[in-house]
Amino acid sequence: MMPWPHVRPHVSAALIACCLLAAGCRTLQPESFAGAEPRFEPEKFFEGPTRSWGVIESRSGRPKSRFRTEMMGRREGSDLVITQDFTFEDGHQQQRIWRVRRIDDHRYEATANDVVGVSHGLAYGNTFHWEYTVALRPGNPLANLRFKLWMYLQADGETMINKVTISKLGVILARTTEHFHRGSGPVPAISR
Repeated sequence: MMPWPHVRPHVSAALIACCLLAAGCRTLQPESFAGAEPRFEPEKFFEGPTRSWGVIESRSGRPKSRFRTEMMGRREGSDLVITQDFTFEDGHQQQRIWRVRRIDDHRYEATANDVVGVSHGLAYGNTFHWEYTVALRPGNPLANLRFKLWMYLQADGETMINKVTISKLGVILARTTEHFHRGSGPVPAISR
């Protein structure tokens, strides 16, 4: 029996394939990781010293720049204040100071010195999904960049992988892959 009346078998197969493809293209949701271990709690992971290193890639996947960060998180009441110092391959340095607050079991809010408004994040299982907008030129919203982060805590509980998509006006400009490790210690040097 054919699935739809008056439709040829090869057309039916094509329609089924399209439906399956569309179902597979659904947006990834943080809740999909609810059972993954170890549990990622950003306010615990980023308390104290943390370091990272990564690469920024063009939209086509070509490496554009490498960077490293050194971070220090300290408690201020119910907030975690994180000072994040970036060093880029060209020698440029930047500092971002985050103020992170846990809202409930899964939801987080944060502000930072160059972030527009309040950023929002969701933590489920070993994963944290976070989105925010950075003002490159304050007062000019056309210069804003949108960051979408997927952070994955690894089995040791001390290492995390961060995948970032950077877009402007809805167009993807770059992607970043970053490796975080808790604790102090040397961060790999960036050669010029």
